[in-house]
Amino acid sequence: DPRSKAERQDRVVTLAAPFTAEPTELARLAKRYAGLTWDTQGVGFLQEYDRERRWSKTWIVDANKPGTAPVLLFDRSAEERYSDPGFPLIRMTPTGDFALQRSGDWIYFTGTGASPQGDRPFLDRLNLTTRKTERLWRADTVHYESVVALLDDAAKSFVTRRESRTEPPNYFVRQGTKLRALTAFKDPAPQLTGIQKRLLTYTRADGVPLSGTLYLPPGYVPGSRLPVVMWAYPIEFASASAAGQVTAAPNRFNIVRGPSHLFFLTQGYAVLDDPKMPIIGGDTANDHSVEQLVMSARAAVKAVEDSGVGDVDRIGIGGHSYGAFMTANLLAHSDLFRAGIARSGAYNRTLTPFGFQNEDRTFWQARPVYLRMSPFVYADSINEPILMTHGEADNNSGTFPINSERLFAAIKGLGGTARLVMLPNEAHGYVARESVLHTLAEMIDWFDRYVKNAPPRSPGVSSGVR
Repeated sequence: DPRSKAERQDRVVTLAAPFTAEPTELARLAKRYAGLTWDTQGVGFLQEYDRERRWSKTWIVDANKPGTAPVLLFDRSAEERYSDPGFPLIRMTPTGDFALQRSGDWIYFTGTGASPQGDRPFLDRLNLTTRKTERLWRADTVHYESVVALLDDAAKSFVTRRESRTEPPNYFVRQGTKLRALTAFKDPAPQLTGIQKRLLTYTRADGVPLSGTLYLPPGYVPGSRLPVVMWAYPIEFASASAAGQVTAAPNRFNIVRGPSHLFFLTQGYAVLDDPKMPIIGGDTANDHSVEQLVMSARAAVKAVEDSGVGDVDRIGIGGHSYGAFMTANLLAHSDLFRAGIARSGAYNRTLTPFGFQNEDRTFWQARPVYLRMSPFVYADSINEPILMTHGEADNNSGTFPINSERLFAAIKGLGGTARLVMLPNEAHGYVARESVLHTLAEMIDWFDRYVKNAPPRSPGVSSGVR
């Protein structure tokens, strides 16, 4: 039970072959063990995680010096992206093992380099003696370029994967400002050339800053109002400051795979991808989950309208898994959207009574929360058309197919508009060509009928919250 109080929750020990001696203690952790990565000299990075605070610690340990106290390297919020030091680079040893990339006292780190302007990957080196970090390189403001591997111990030469909004991803050898191409992959879908995208930032009613990536279809005429598809996935946070940080990478090339919602761009829609839906409050965040969802969605709708792109009366909402759960709740508790698409979702939280997502209270400990968050309980309020798809062989323990079957039956029984598509032999995600094409056809037909070509709203019905 992670809530049980203990001075030390985990102990890390070493045991040498032939494993007959007593183990040697390497470290005792106040919170939970979260991983250990070694170099070839017996020095390792030990990870500790505090779930309650969403807090992470990294310790330097030395197996060659038993009894020596671990040295604290990083002590930080796991939700904080802007100051994330990244992760250490790993190399393969001659014996086929994997170890930290080390040169003398230096260990090399790379990461996404999150910033208010979007992700800009970097390469750092950290001195094990002084524990000081030096920035060796960072991607420019036009390209998304990430480090793949070092080619020398001094990190003077390294392989990167480089792309931009107009250049497909390719691999290069970088030496300072000089680049040598290793691959020349072409655009796999030139038919999508002309898609525009930009980072959209806005603020919800309680002051939390939010963001999303706004995609515009090829040939978009500035000033024209388009039908909009919003595709989102809620995430819980302990702090509002972390929830408001930008997680987008606007300089990445557009690659559309599988039953992606970005295919709506070929049909004349604008797409707001990943508009943030933070649920803030740590372990009790779900006490106000529905209210926060609606507040975030309302802010996203206003941002799309204020951008001059979206037609506020022709916006659809969609999501997969926890995003599907979000979709059903937004249709049940607001009138912001004309229709929804919910793929492989869970809609009755009594079917996951021992917790779900980041909720670790049981149904019997937080009965009102489970019921309030279950769109099945509010099926009589889902008065916008909803398309549900689900793999018949869904192997995700939190999204049993019966969720979609029962919500569909409830909505239809109450006189609502719903369609259920069960995909044979598919699991939580859909991979068969037939399933992908069928899902895309269903999605496009549904939103064409109920969003793009939707009649004006009935008198007295506003695009707001019920």
